[in-house]
Amino acid sequence: MESVEIAKEILRVSSRLDKVPQAIFDNAKTFAEAERAYRMELAKEITRLRAGGLQATLISDVARGNVAELKYRRDLAEGLYRSSVESSKALQAEMSGLQSILKVQSDV
Repeated sequence: MESVEIAKEILRVSSRLDKVPQAIFDNAKTFAEAERAYRMELAKEITRLRAGGLQATLISDVARGNVAELKYRRDLAEGLYRSSVESSKALQAEMSGLQSILKVQSDV
């Protein structure tokens, strides 16, 4: 790989890295909102089941089953958030590798 190609690749990775903080923020916000919605609805469902006279030992499982869709959305949002963080780390590693290659080529 020539130095010019490596420099172009560094610029490409750099432009992708510039977008990462906003993507992580957006995904973190989505995750937090999904977590809040899930917990609020779970609390409401537990209260409804308690008021309905369901046996206390069953309330937790039944309530979680009744709001499973919200938990799914929360888990999906969490996965997306964690994925964006890992993607950021991969881009940083790629950038570091490209910079190392460019430095070695410049030294030669």
